[in-house]
Amino acid sequence: MSGLWLIPFGWIFGALAALRRALYRSGLLPSYAVAAPVIVIGNLTAGGTGKTPLVIWLVEELARLGFKPGVVSRGYGGSLDEPALVTPASTAAECGDEPLLIAARTHRTVVVARDRVAGARLVVECGANVVVADDGLQHYRLRRQCELVVLDGQRRLGNGRFIPAGPLREPARRLALADAVIVNGGTVRPGEIAMRLVGTRARNLRDGSERALASFAGSRLHAVAGIGNPRRFFASLAEQGLTVVEHAFPDHHAYQPGDLEFGDSLPLLMTEKDAVKCRAFPREGWWVVPVSAHIEAPAAGTLITRVAAAIRESSYK
Repeated sequence: MSGLWLIPFGWIFGALAALRRALYRSGLLPSYAVAAPVIVIGNLTAGGTGKTPLVIWLVEELARLGFKPGVVSRGYGGSLDEPALVTPASTAAECGDEPLLIAARTHRTVVVARDRVAGARLVVECGANVVVADDGLQHYRLRRQCELVVLDGQRRLGNGRFIPAGPLREPARRLALADAVIVNGGTVRPGEIAMRLVGTRARNLRDGSERALASFAGSRLHAVAGIGNPRRFFASLAEQGLTVVEHAFPDHHAYQPGDLEFGDSLPLLMTEKDAVKCRAFPREGWWVVPVSAHIEAPAAGTLITRVAAAIRESSYK
């Protein structure tokens, strides 16, 4: 009952979101194309759904098909005002944690930009012939050829209310307009594509050595997650037989060395998103758990064929 007073504010948010979308559809608010097809990956809800692993998966799949994909991202949490290329020298404080992670995993052009249109143009100028817009569903100023929506299969659309009374950025009917709905774990409904995040190994943050996650079984560990849904990370470790002390931090948390001092010498596991912000002060017992998006065949083939068709049918050849 305590949150009921937020419902009217949610109605206002929903009405403004609908108005904004209508203004873009009618052309009263202008949208802009760039000199390459744009594939948007986003969600309808606030909080993490697994978009970043899907961005990495899609970039790698498009590269296998012979495309030259690049990524534009808002760079949430970063300090840069102008569009900028993510480089090996970039820091999470400058460009945000997710762009840094995407660049490290894909070795492709990644640009951070508050202005998504300007950022997408820079991606193309750097040689990409396909632009993947990370978390760009509601950024209608940037025209797109294909939209992929990611849902958390356990939380789905939450209580069905708009921010701040619930998690929705747009109404549920918006799903019907997407080219594909990808569901990360949990319940998958007809017409949706199932995705899961797979991570079975750990990499030492200090020396880069690797070991199987299962090798930690039987020991007590710390687990750190500063992501949209920390429970997903903790549950994935428990599913592999690990006993962890959970430490959830806010999404995009800017770690300081003291944040991870827990008064003992137990090993510590963290997500890749956390690790890019802790690489400046690694400790011997700190381990990162890389995860990858996995989509079973034939759904994976169906999805990439759908995206490739949208690219090839666009006016950018």
